[in-house]
Amino acid sequence: MISIGQIFIEKHTLTQDDFNRFAKISGDDNPIHVDPVFAARTTFGKTVAHGMFLYSLIGECVRAHLPGAEQIAQDLMFPAPSFAGEEITVTVRVLEADAQTVRLETSVTRPNGEIGCQGEMRVRVAR
Repeated sequence: MISIGQIFIEKHTLTQDDFNRFAKISGDDNPIHVDPVFAARTTFGKTVAHGMFLYSLIGECVRAHLPGAEQIAQDLMFPAPSFAGEEITVTVRVLEADAQTVRLETSVTRPNGEIGCQGEMRVRVAR
């Protein structure tokens, strides 16, 4: 049963290997994601997660807790970078639910409490 206010949480430690594999799959091999030497010379100081990699972790959390859910809409923002070596927390909260769809608040939070990714997702669910 899905209820309003229900929260799903998953933790994931970001690794450089995650970033490298995602770059290979997505074709986004920007050095800010895959080259630690290059990234060390930027304002970030180290490699940062691809935004769409963080989004994929949100999708993984949704699939784990709402099996069979089909995404029908997504809005995202990336207010702060997330770095290799950090354990991030993916949080999905049910905002609305009816017989066919669920609206979810989604976020990826860094260990220091900063939000690396936030948004809303609407999914179609089988009940």
